[in-house]
Amino acid sequence: MILINGTAADSIPANDRGLAYGDGVFRTLRAVYGKPLHWTQHYARLAHDCARLALPCPDEAVLRNEVCRAGAAQLNAAIKVIVTRGSGPRGYGPPESPIPLRVVLSSPYQPQAAEEGIQAHLCKLRLSHQAALAGVKHLNRLENVLARAEWQAPEIREGLLLDHDGNAIGGTMSNLFIVEDGALLTPDLSRCGVAGVTRDRVMAIAQMLGLACHVKNCTLQRLCDASEVFFVNSLIGLWPLRRLEQRLWHAGECSRQIQVALASGDAECT
Repeated sequence: MILINGTAADSIPANDRGLAYGDGVFRTLRAVYGKPLHWTQHYARLAHDCARLALPCPDEAVLRNEVCRAGAAQLNAAIKVIVTRGSGPRGYGPPESPIPLRVVLSSPYQPQAAEEGIQAHLCKLRLSHQAALAGVKHLNRLENVLARAEWQAPEIREGLLLDHDGNAIGGTMSNLFIVEDGALLTPDLSRCGVAGVTRDRVMAIAQMLGLACHVKNCTLQRLCDASEVFFVNSLIGLWPLRRLEQRLWHAGECSRQIQVALASGDAECT
C-alpha cells in the first residue's frame, strides 16, 4: 500500500522538492500486523531530522495512523515514511511557507537471519564530509546507490563505507559496531553517515548489559583488529560480519547477547 498525505495513491507532483532536490527525510521501520515497532524512537528521529532541515514534521498521531493502515494487511511489513518540503517554484530557494508532502509505503518483509555472520564488500566509494547533514536520514542517498552498485554477488549482503580520511562509517544500509577489549565502539557520525534507531537501541542495550560503548573514529585497521564486527538496522536487526576481503571473524558472545536483546525488544513491541 502507498499512502500520500493519507490517501491511497501512487504518484506525486512533478514539482515536488523531494523529487527535484532530495529536499526531505525518511525513516524505515518494521510493522507487525500494522503495529510499528519502536515507533516512539522512529518518530523522534524523524522529528529531529526534520528540524535539522527546518522542515515541518507531520503530526505524530496522524502519521502513526497512516503507518498502521499501510501495514495492517501483512504479518511482517517494511514501512518507509518519507517527508518532503512539498511542491515549490523552480530554483533552490525553499518556499517561505512550505506544505510538506508525506508518503507512507508498505512492502511485505521476511526477516533475514544471519546467525553465523555475513560477507561484506569493501566499497571503493568514499563518503564526503558535510557536517550540516551528518547523521540525518535525508533523501540524497546517491552515495549509497553508487556504493551498492559495486557488487552483484548474492553471497555479499552488505558493503562497508569509509570516508575520505579512511575511517569506517557504516554499511550502505546499516550502522556499524566493533568489539575491542570487551567494549563496543561505533563510528563518530559528526561529519557523515546516518544515525539509525537501532544504533541508539544497541548503545542503550550495552549500558543495560554493563558494556562500555564509545563513539570514536574507527579506522579500517582498527576494524580489522577488532574481535567482533556487526551491522545493525531496523529491518535486519543485527548481522555479525564474518568476512571482509581476506579478513575472517566468528560471531562472538557480545554480538549474540545484543542480537538476543534486540529480538526481545522487538517481541515486546508486538
